[in-house]
Amino acid sequence: MHKWLIRFLRVIDVRLIYVFAFVFIVPPTMIVNGKARKVIYEFYRRRFGYGPLRSRWMTYKNHCAFSQVVIDKFAMYAGKKFKITIDGYDNFRQLSEQTSGFVQLSSHIGNYEIAGYSLNAKNKRFNALVFGGEKESVMANRSKLFKDNNIRMIPMMADMSHLFMIDKALSDGEILSMPADRVFGSQKSFSIDFLGLKARFPQGPFLIAAMKNVPMLFVTVMKTAAEKYHISVHQIDCDIDGNVRSKASVLAEKYVKLLEDTVRKHPAQWYNYFDFWAN
Repeated sequence: MHKWLIRFLRVIDVRLIYVFAFVFIVPPTMIVNGKARKVIYEFYRRRFGYGPLRSRWMTYKNHCAFSQVVIDKFAMYAGKKFKITIDGYDNFRQLSEQTSGFVQLSSHIGNYEIAGYSLNAKNKRFNALVFGGEKESVMANRSKLFKDNNIRMIPMMADMSHLFMIDKALSDGEILSMPADRVFGSQKSFSIDFLGLKARFPQGPFLIAAMKNVPMLFVTVMKTAAEKYHISVHQIDCDIDGNVRSKASVLAEKYVKLLEDTVRKHPAQWYNYFDFWAN
């Protein structure tokens, strides 16, 4: 199916695929996957205070936006180019020109994968921490597109073996890209106010930056039109006094503040289909 979708996208306007997905894919998916639908509906009702009708509409828009993200990834595998604007590129450029490594944080909003094709460091390898259970076809296409951008993918493994590659990458002065909005493997987390209620965020990304004493960026890639994306590069101030854990806690709070600001601006592009605020 992945291979056929790529072939279609080489000859068909991506907007036609969007319309097909909105009409024939999204509605039955919402019916079948009722648990995810209810979670997103409650997200708009409880966290944004929308009424029932608006929450239902936003739930549909959210599923449509996610289908676009999936389609756009395969469109890029098919050679499609999107118009991209960038804010804060100097933050990335300055760190990429330094000898030390740095951590670049992502989240499950927008279409972060596009950053891999747009933010290139000539003198540093970019190490992207990715979900280890991705389909082989997706991993193969990523590898094909990333090879010219000096990007290496590090699959997250349940046995935490990826931590050795993470440590070496930063020790070698490279860039480490990793998500920071989901607890994976280790259950250690920070409890931080997010959209009006305490939520759990993984300690790992922030402890790594604090222990290695390396700079940190937060990058978002938000869809703004059918063929347009906007990248924002935010620098997180790491000049913090205290022990490693207290530094990590402050870094996490700064990240969550930036994440909340972005979600409030783009509520339809939040793609966490589980009870994010569950204890």
